[in-house]
Amino acid sequence: MKILFVASEAAPFIRSGGLGDVAGALPQAMNKAGHDCRVIIPFYKDEISGDFQNNFRYVASTFVDLSWRRQYCGVFEAVYEGVTYYLVDNEYYFKRRGLYGHFDDGERFAFFSKAVLEVLPLIDFFPDVLHANDWQAALVPVFLDVFYRFSEEYQHIKTVFTIHNIEFQGKYGDSLITDILGLPDWARSLVVNGDCANYMKGGIEASNAVTTVSETYAGEILDPFYSYGLEGILSQRRFKLHGIVNGIDQKVYDPRRDKRLFAQYGVKDFAKGKAENKKSLCEMINLPYEEHRPMIAMVTRLTEQKGMDLFAAVIDDIMRADVQMVVLGTGDWKYENLIKSVEGRYPNKFRAILAFSGDLASKIYGASDLFLMPSKFEPCGLSQLIAMRYGSIPIVRETGGLKDTVPAYNVETGEGKGFTFKTYNAYDMLDAVWRAYACFHDKENWTKVVRNAMKSDFGWDVSAKKYLDIFQNL
Repeated sequence: MKILFVASEAAPFIRSGGLGDVAGALPQAMNKAGHDCRVIIPFYKDEISGDFQNNFRYVASTFVDLSWRRQYCGVFEAVYEGVTYYLVDNEYYFKRRGLYGHFDDGERFAFFSKAVLEVLPLIDFFPDVLHANDWQAALVPVFLDVFYRFSEEYQHIKTVFTIHNIEFQGKYGDSLITDILGLPDWARSLVVNGDCANYMKGGIEASNAVTTVSETYAGEILDPFYSYGLEGILSQRRFKLHGIVNGIDQKVYDPRRDKRLFAQYGVKDFAKGKAENKKSLCEMINLPYEEHRPMIAMVTRLTEQKGMDLFAAVIDDIMRADVQMVVLGTGDWKYENLIKSVEGRYPNKFRAILAFSGDLASKIYGASDLFLMPSKFEPCGLSQLIAMRYGSIPIVRETGGLKDTVPAYNVETGEGKGFTFKTYNAYDMLDAVWRAYACFHDKENWTKVVRNAMKSDFGWDVSAKKYLDIFQNL
């Protein structure tokens, strides 16, 4: 099959979160399975490193009609790890600092979505499946059906739309439907939801199949608590909804080879490796090192979605125990202030690092014993997968991908990979923390749960096969 993966970011060129990781790893797995999967993203000239840009090859250019606008569109090409990447160039839209959050994001990503279809003749690649991801690419199936189906080359293209996080939908005033999207009256209903234009709703309506990034999340988004207003259309289109859990690039996230760690280690020598990494990290961030004191980590966005209100309610209870904790991340101002105040109260046990650094994140995964992830909702989550890979045992709420990937540890059977709680309640979370704390001091059970976690296969091969099965069926 020929597949074109459409996303607003893709590792290694540009990433701000999980979508970038998926766009970097899933196409490689599909190509490994014998298919021709290529990727197309915007060309963020101020964000993609010059080292990458020096190797981009100019392909061709055209113009894209966006309602009454006629905008330049260039195409560049790069090959990385055997995958061909196309980059859509328009300096007015994409030569800026930051990927998202601009006043005209609705126009920027409408342009990108239409440009994807416009450049197919230029790159001489008409895919069997267009795989669009999140609201930034959700208009690709809409534009295909409305403007391009009449052309022979486009008639047989199937479309799949993946929801990575339903909270972010691309919602704008309905005047945009005519002024920017240029949709005829008969097609307005594809994107209208309530009193606004909703890009994600368009992707759900127009695509041949809809996927999301875990089986549990596929069920959760039919509930108004999780759906952010889209439960109606999702329930109507439930027949085409599938859940497929994400994987991680196990070559990148491998404690035996990760050069960012202070010391590499594997399943057989994890205790020694953890001790060396913890000691070095403590020296680096000025915490006293004690071998038998568990280190709890969070590498997260500091937002309510990530359970920071639960953290706020019981952090003093946690810190009264013989533990130390490291939190790496940025986010809401009130939670940034909160973790700095906790550090002020417990300077020898708690460290707040208001930044994001891939290098430091790896060091924290490698040094920590426990990984706290009490999310209110979590479509899939990659942090818990990485943590388990590094032998940092997750403490998670049973929601979305956390439920699908972290089976609770059972001391009777020795099965399971982490510690879980169900209700969104601070004291239920605290109970899970105490269970994990007790297990850490039971060396026989601790060795079992760490080995269970580190031996897990979180690669993309299984997930890629599930996507390919859907594509084949279409």
